[in-house]
Amino acid sequence: MKCFYHPDQAYHAPPTFLLRGQPVPSPEGPVRAELLTQGLASAGLTLTAPKEADSPTLRKRLEQIHTPRYLTFLDTIYARWQALPNAAEFVAPNIHPCGGGYHYPRHPIGQAGWHLHDMACPLSATSFQGALASAASAEAAAEEVLDGAPTAYALCRPPGHHAGPERAGGFCLLNNSALAATVLRERFAKVAIIDVDLHHGNGTQDIFYHRSDVWTGSLHADPSDFYPFFWGGADEEGDEEGVGANVNLPLPVGSDGEVYLDALAVLIDHLQRYEPDAVVVALGLDAHKDDPLAGLKVETEAFIEVGKRLAALSLPMVIVQEGGYPTEHLSANLTAFMQGFTA
Repeated sequence: MKCFYHPDQAYHAPPTFLLRGQPVPSPEGPVRAELLTQGLASAGLTLTAPKEADSPTLRKRLEQIHTPRYLTFLDTIYARWQALPNAAEFVAPNIHPCGGGYHYPRHPIGQAGWHLHDMACPLSATSFQGALASAASAEAAAEEVLDGAPTAYALCRPPGHHAGPERAGGFCLLNNSALAATVLRERFAKVAIIDVDLHHGNGTQDIFYHRSDVWTGSLHADPSDFYPFFWGGADEEGDEEGVGANVNLPLPVGSDGEVYLDALAVLIDHLQRYEPDAVVVALGLDAHKDDPLAGLKVETEAFIEVGKRLAALSLPMVIVQEGGYPTEHLSANLTAFMQGFTA
């Protein structure tokens, strides 16, 4: 299996984010890539850098999943923010259009509130450069499958599945899994995205909620009690042409590996009934019991079984790294998944 990672991802490295009203060290930083790289190495896998971290083709593909004004915001907001009096070093919102706004603002403060859903996505001068490199890694993995490889993996950070059409959130700026599905759709008529992250992939759901050509399925900690809180219920089944093409399986907070794997079996059954031609796996490893964002209690060994069950689909597949944050187990969790997948 070919694995992709562009080193420019390190350009996005916010030192803190706001948690329960307090600035705390961000778990989403370059050390994640180091630990995940170690996990790949233990599974006998090495990384290849995409040829480019940005390209006109990548921009055009991103425009299929994100609005032009959102991409412009990410590209330009830092300079505009720094021009404000007494601006902080990082772009961070202090106002949001809760309940939905009717007017798109011109002012940088208003745009920051419109596009940055929460306080987990502070932007530096080079954050967009890092996010593009992350997206380029997902694009390269998807192109590898388009060229005939059965499977490819993208080590992506920042992750992407909370990023919607024009919203960043949950450490996510650009939706790498949605981008991989968009690339696969250039060849395959029906693509499925199966998200096994601890958190609901609300951005991915938003992007494809009205479409039937991309099925989205997610198992995750129940949003009644866990981030992202406002999306991820079992009653969210798609709309218009997408009715029936979105499946959510919320799990009680604190569920163990047995509950998690039972839910995965149900989710895979839904996916197979959709009969996709290709699959994107949004691979979160943060369901582990010791993850710093822990909401579930999955042991490392369970990820072996996750890999086996997804490999058994025997479909063209792009694996896109989503969550999984620094602990002494993170490398082993990815190794376990890859060992199960390639067994």
